[in-house]
Amino acid sequence: MPELCDFSFTATHRFIDPVSSSKAPLQIGVTTNREGCRLAGRVRREIVAGLSKDVGAAVTKVAQLRKMARKISKENEAPADGEGGEDCTVTTPNRPVPIRPPGDPTSEESGIEAARRQMRWVVQVSEYWPISRLAGMTERGMKEVLDGEVAHEGTVLTLLMDEKKSQHGVDLTPPLPKQTRGRILLAGSGPGHPSLLTLATHMALTRHADIVLSDKLVPAPVLDLIPPHVDVRIARKFPGNADSAQTEMMVAAVEAANRGLTVVRLKQGDPIVYARAGEELAYFRAHGYAPLILPGLSSALAAPACAGIPVTHRGVAESFIVCTGVGRQGKAVSLPGYDRARTVLVLMGVAWLGEVRVLVSTLEDVESALAGVEQRPPGMIVIGWAVMAFGRREGEGGDVGEGILADVEVDAGGQERRDRLRIAQWLGGRRWDVWEGLGAGWEGL
Repeated sequence: MPELCDFSFTATHRFIDPVSSSKAPLQIGVTTNREGCRLAGRVRREIVAGLSKDVGAAVTKVAQLRKMARKISKENEAPADGEGGEDCTVTTPNRPVPIRPPGDPTSEESGIEAARRQMRWVVQVSEYWPISRLAGMTERGMKEVLDGEVAHEGTVLTLLMDEKKSQHGVDLTPPLPKQTRGRILLAGSGPGHPSLLTLATHMALTRHADIVLSDKLVPAPVLDLIPPHVDVRIARKFPGNADSAQTEMMVAAVEAANRGLTVVRLKQGDPIVYARAGEELAYFRAHGYAPLILPGLSSALAAPACAGIPVTHRGVAESFIVCTGVGRQGKAVSLPGYDRARTVLVLMGVAWLGEVRVLVSTLEDVESALAGVEQRPPGMIVIGWAVMAFGRREGEGGDVGEGILADVEVDAGGQERRDRLRIAQWLGGRRWDVWEGLGAGWEGL
């Protein structure tokens, strides 16, 4: 390499569409900037091995969907990539997509509004649908995605866009059971790791379910446990249409149960902790079904534990409060006030401190810290001295939070200086720190 050259070739991989055997649009390149060319090849191989085999086909199908939406935008002279558009620079498309009330004559929209709405659905689908579902999109399904955004029915589409068929065209849909009346299970999928499912939920998914109606945030590794013959539908509960998606899931559950099927309504975390299970319970009871609730391990406790943060600790935190950071229809909520002896757990309060990424900072600097971190739901915020109780990740640093309740001065200014010194020591002089991934001990579990 010439001495003054700062360019180096990347170790690349071009994905193949398994259906057409042609090159897919997706290509990955890795460079170490001349500091380890052989290692770059290995990193490339491991990245490729860790991705779904359907990722190339998924990009091909999204490209087709995108072209269909762009064609509509062009016909209506609408800019395709404005705020919230497919090519916009917003890393987390969490702005609500407006939903027209069904049957409302005052909610007529222009062609430009419809085109913009459809492109924003392309963004949401690209961000939130599982890779395997994207790869399985048919042309009919793509039209349903785009038409559903301006449809008068006001229903939310499921991800099951075509009947289940094998590669030989054999219908894999299981026959209806002989019983005339089914049952509904309200199950919690836990914080996301398959090993943290309860045995009851695991058995419900793998042995008893005829149909699984899953929330969007249930991760793919959990859904992968479901046998291929089970009908899986995922709610399109994107920002702005949560109520519509909720209604569709409840209606689908009752319809399936009326056909004698065992329905597993799968929710993230615990079904009765900010998962709207109460509404579904009332709806199912009103339609003659008393669902069985299968508790799940709530992320309110599991996520801090996985990050090495105790929600209570002697001498640090005597109590904790669980609250939500997002009110109904995205409205602001009133959070509890500060109490030195209490830990506050704010669910859904920030996008992506999960899967697993932990950002630690002070309230003073956390906004600046988040600005440089990719954000996507689900996420939670832990507020309180308990964050520092066990030291830093993997046991680094000291237990700086220890004895925080005993160390209280009458002089507020002196106390603040001591607290700032304690935090600076814990963060090693930085304003924030980021911990990536689960601890090494989780490997193989």
